[in-house]
Amino acid sequence: MKPYIKYILFIAIASVGCKKSDLDRFPQTAISPGLFFNTESDLNLYVNGLLLMPDRGSYLNDQSSDNVATTANVEVKNVMAGSANSQNITSGWEWSRLRDINYFLENYNKAKVSADIKNHYAGLARYYRAMFYIDKVKRFSDVPWYSGTMNPGDNALYKARDPRKLVMDSVMSDLDFAYQHVRENVPTGTPGKWAVAAFYTRTALYEGTYRKYHSELNLAATANVFLETAVKIAGDVMASGKFSVYSTGKPEQDYATLFNSQDLTTNTEVILANIFDMSKNRSQNVNGTVFGDYEQAPAKDLIQTYLMRDGSRFTDLPNYDKLSFVKEFQNRDPRLSQTMAYPGWIRVPDTKPYIQSLNKNFTGYHQLKGYVNSTDASTLNGVDFPVYRYAEVLLSYAEALAELGTLKQQQLDVSVNLLRRRAGMPDLNMAQANASPDPLLQQQYANITSNAGVILEIRRERRVEFAFENTRYDDLMRWKAGKLLTKSPEGMYFAGLGKYDLTGDGIEDIILIDQSLTIPAEENKEKNSLGVKLVYYRTGTIGSGATVYLKNVNTGSLIVTESVTRNFDEPKYYYRPIPQQQVLLNPNLKQIFGW
Repeated sequence: MKPYIKYILFIAIASVGCKKSDLDRFPQTAISPGLFFNTESDLNLYVNGLLLMPDRGSYLNDQSSDNVATTANVEVKNVMAGSANSQNITSGWEWSRLRDINYFLENYNKAKVSADIKNHYAGLARYYRAMFYIDKVKRFSDVPWYSGTMNPGDNALYKARDPRKLVMDSVMSDLDFAYQHVRENVPTGTPGKWAVAAFYTRTALYEGTYRKYHSELNLAATANVFLETAVKIAGDVMASGKFSVYSTGKPEQDYATLFNSQDLTTNTEVILANIFDMSKNRSQNVNGTVFGDYEQAPAKDLIQTYLMRDGSRFTDLPNYDKLSFVKEFQNRDPRLSQTMAYPGWIRVPDTKPYIQSLNKNFTGYHQLKGYVNSTDASTLNGVDFPVYRYAEVLLSYAEALAELGTLKQQQLDVSVNLLRRRAGMPDLNMAQANASPDPLLQQQYANITSNAGVILEIRRERRVEFAFENTRYDDLMRWKAGKLLTKSPEGMYFAGLGKYDLTGDGIEDIILIDQSLTIPAEENKEKNSLGVKLVYYRTGTIGSGATVYLKNVNTGSLIVTESVTRNFDEPKYYYRPIPQQQVLLNPNLKQIFGW
């Protein structure tokens, strides 16, 4: 059996783009079905080779959203700059993984095992196929649906796009089969029934809200079918009694435990964990990039989204947008200080509070979620990643009900309010939310036509609860809120040049000087009342030679924008073009939505 293991794990797939050979390659060149698909061990080995889960790199994947400022070459920024076309946007049209999945589905029935065993593995394969296709739909909308492998010369290799409706009906059929047949008890760290249910709920909510808000699809009439499915499957997970919101009664640390734990396998909130352990040759360390002084940094707009500790709106405070870094973190939702470095936070191995590092193109804020505050290699590399959290199921349940217009307070109490209580926050009251919607959020999401107050608060909860967990961009896309990406992220507010306290002890730590001045030699730097030298920054407007950019050198917010203007062309920019090379190979593929 050993010669086949190598083929199963790499199944003939080193391909480039969607050349027709991606789908027409003879399966027998990789693995012979007559020799392999015989036992449960064979099925298990093949499906394990298909295993695909997000990892701790996901903490860096909000770079396409309004949650962070980034210096990375992010596609959506290039698109909004107006230079994107089918010649220079060339990714996303790879199909080799689909061929691996379909090859299994064509051959698994040959195994001499019971129907329930076959269905379990077929369910996992269909779960992976659903994941593959929802990613394609998110990017291109209409795409060719292939349910089997192709042979050379098959006409289907040159088919046109299939309608989104057909593709998503097939995706939901795959997920329903998987949900009905994948076992509940599976090896630790691999998807089982409830992981499938979590993804099923996520997909149903995505497509339901996408159809509701995207009139260009002409599918709004079918949106509720998907939303009702999201409610049902989420309700099943909730009714199972298998999961609960992780809470030990310590609101200042329970939330953070989900993202810095060495072992999530027994955590009651984690439906599926990606397990890391150096002793088992499974390690990952993202400290060097996630902290917020390299490539990305949290945006001020995200920080302003968090409520006050008493449940009132931060953005209702007078001059909320001109509060200092220290004041921004006072009396806030405890999740803020478990997600971002706060005044007084100590970075190991230091013994004194960390002083925020400022630099041009960065915001001054630093990300804690995904950061491991340790210098021990095994600790740094051994933190597990929560692939699916019960929290997401709860928020999806509440959002789907709210979008359907059937949400009741008691349903909020068993979903959103469980998360608020874990954080020590007051409950969300539906009547109060609808009576007094947040005017700032109303402006941001102007297309909500009913139940606005509670929908806005659920959207706030999603942004706060899942900050830096790679959900924000998809949320903006499905809510048709792409215009929010046109605002360039901003950072800390400074009243002008001068000295500032960043640790919260009332003693100045840094000094902003005009860019025309020279930073003094080390021995000549001014000291604060503790005898510690101030950190100097040369300050100027964006595009200057300064170290820190302010909108206005005398008064203004630290700014991290590009020099280009961002534009979001609707509906075009909710989608991507098929790479031109593929259109040349298959003229039946036509660009849509103005690409």
